Amino acid sequence: MVSVTSRGGLVVTSRGGLALVEGDAAVRQAILLLLSTSPGERINRPDYGTHLHRLVFAPNDETTAGLAIHYVRQALRRWEPRVQVLDVDAGADPDIPSLLHIRLDYRVVATQANDTIAVSLDLHPMAAPRLAGGRVP
Repeated sequence: MVSVTSRGGLVVTSRGGLALVEGDAAVRQAILLLLSTSPGERINRPDYGTHLHRLVFAPNDETTAGLAIHYVRQALRRWEPRVQVLDVDAGADPDIPSLLHIRLDYRVVATQANDTIAVSLDLHPMAAPRLAGGRVP
């Protein structure tokens, strides 16, 4: 199972009500969901997702980083036409050898807004594979 730390599909408004995430925030959320989904997990869309799960138990080296970059680009090209990928980078965490950090710089086509998503994939998890991501300042 893969989990993502991010905003949910609903947000609490200033008046205490609920609202759906819209605009650039909805695109960001869709990217995080795509990155955290393995093909076969989604009903009626068995090929939706990324193959990042294939990297679990792989050595945390340049080859694995290259595969992560390829998997992210491939999934975004296929499933997220609302974005233009500016850059994808991946590399090992210098302090935690099992963590692979992936950084995605993208532009929302409709608004021309640039954003960055950073996620970390634990390649040698104690339990289930975990993908954690969030906003990059």
